[in-house]
Amino acid sequence: MTDFPVALISCADYGKAALSTRVGEALDACGWMPAHGDRILIKPNLIRAVPPACTHPLVVRAAAAWLLDQGARVTVADSPGFGTAKGVARAIGLEDALRPLGLQVLEMDLPVPVAVGEEKGKRGATWGVSRLALESDALLSVPRVKAHSMMRLTLAVKNLFGTVCGLRKAWAHTLEGESTLAFAARILDLYRKLPPSAALLDGVEAMHVTGPVRGKPYSLGLVGASPDAVAADSAMYTIFGLSPEEVPLWDAARKKGLPQAFPEQLNYPLLPPSAFACPGFQLPKRLKDVSFRPHRLFLSLCRRAWSSLSG
Repeated sequence: MTDFPVALISCADYGKAALSTRVGEALDACGWMPAHGDRILIKPNLIRAVPPACTHPLVVRAAAAWLLDQGARVTVADSPGFGTAKGVARAIGLEDALRPLGLQVLEMDLPVPVAVGEEKGKRGATWGVSRLALESDALLSVPRVKAHSMMRLTLAVKNLFGTVCGLRKAWAHTLEGESTLAFAARILDLYRKLPPSAALLDGVEAMHVTGPVRGKPYSLGLVGASPDAVAADSAMYTIFGLSPEEVPLWDAARKKGLPQAFPEQLNYPLLPPSAFACPGFQLPKRLKDVSFRPHRLFLSLCRRAWSSLSG
């Protein structure tokens, strides 16, 4: 079977020059090389302007600069469940970081129905996925490495859920959160129906204890890159010493038979997972229900309305 490369490299801080070098080295080493002129969508995590919940602006900038150097046509976009991508980007400094490259942050909009969760004898769901994502030649998922109260850990694959437009994410949680594993399987179906999705992991300063918003910073000192989002995530599960049963998305990926969900199928052109120690890194012991209650949907509506009025 084909091995899946994951390039892991140490990066102590967000110093602009060193970070740009490390990001470039990781992307070069992982073997992902978009063709000249390819339309690449960079998908950061812009969940809310609360540090360290979002992908660091300089990691997104370094990824965009590397892609532009390859001759790619680059777009940066997201669709937070609360607020707007432009509002969050402005608040965290991403708008300023991208301006010298001639780029701006766009909203994931123009939803296209995509069926997920269809199995023999089981009815699936339809998610409204941004045409911006579906019409790209490839995606680069650029998440912050974070704890997650519903999924235990949120990385490159979970970040792709942000291609679902706006409130449709909260609506999916409200209507289809019957089980964590089933919801994870639907996110994996989304990953398989999107264009090829590479990954660049921002683990310079991770977030632990809880998430996806109100966790605490943790100096992990890592940047990781892979041509495949599932492979990148599997490498991180290995670093943290987790088992598939502890991570719904990993468990679902293995049950679907995705080869890149099995550590023996990964190779490491730079540093191995054993090079990264993470003493004291805490993940949620008990996972919350993935189903949103009506008040959370109402809160999302209010925050998006306020962001639109104030932006």
